[in-house]
Amino acid sequence: MGGSVVVGVDGTGNSVPAVRWGAEEAAARGLPLQLLHSWVSQPLHLPIAQEGANKKRYGAEALESAASMALELYPGLSVTTEQVSQDAVDALVDRSGQAAMMVLGSRGHGAIAGFLLGSVSLHILGRAECPVVTVREEETAAYGRPEVVVGVQEPGTQGESVLEFAFAAADAHHRSVRAVRAWETSAVTGFEPLAAGSPGEEECAAGEREKLAGILAPWRAKFPGVHVVEDVQRGRIAQVLLRACSQASLLVVGRRMQSTPMLLGPVVFAALHHSFCPVAVVPRV
Repeated sequence: MGGSVVVGVDGTGNSVPAVRWGAEEAAARGLPLQLLHSWVSQPLHLPIAQEGANKKRYGAEALESAASMALELYPGLSVTTEQVSQDAVDALVDRSGQAAMMVLGSRGHGAIAGFLLGSVSLHILGRAECPVVTVREEETAAYGRPEVVVGVQEPGTQGESVLEFAFAAADAHHRSVRAVRAWETSAVTGFEPLAAGSPGEEECAAGEREKLAGILAPWRAKFPGVHVVEDVQRGRIAQVLLRACSQASLLVVGRRMQSTPMLLGPVVFAALHHSFCPVAVVPRV
């Protein structure tokens, strides 16, 4: 994986877990860390004057504090800072084309709010060319749990970028991959839902397990050191994924590349709203 790990810094408490997470990711993968602050998109509640000079001074202090924290955690890390006069969305989206991934902070569980998880983050999530990870403010340690959970629904090559990201993350941090595939009987059979425990349901479940094993086979071969848990459950994909995250350090979901940035899809929105771990949104290419 080339490029850098880019972290959006706003200087509030939202930035701390994002910088911490991004620094660990950069160190584990041997990548540089880039910290970016937009002085024209600072939070409105900051108790500072509105003059540009004061805004730039605040931004410089925020970046210096973030860089110091990253270097204290990982002294050998390559860290650069950048303060820009672009809108935060445009600046971060512009850099997503060359970045390995992007990390944004959020205001806490259940909230799509705040400087870096509101309309700003939703536009970045919808437009970025690289994976974007959102980290909640209550996260205190990156990769503190043993699994990386990834949804496996897309056929053929459509899900390859999602699986690539999940396996590479697990490999870099010595975690297991829990590959989750959800199925609904009405969608599989095209008729009325099958009764729980019926022979037809067992046949459908076996078929889904076979599909999942086939999709994962090349990734097992590419990452032989990563332990894989194959998890096939009956139910809607968003609900199944969230149930599977009890031991997750990271939840990885995919999004389709599209021209309308706000249309992230119900699975991505459910993950952002309700997941108790960081969420990586990976564009399918």
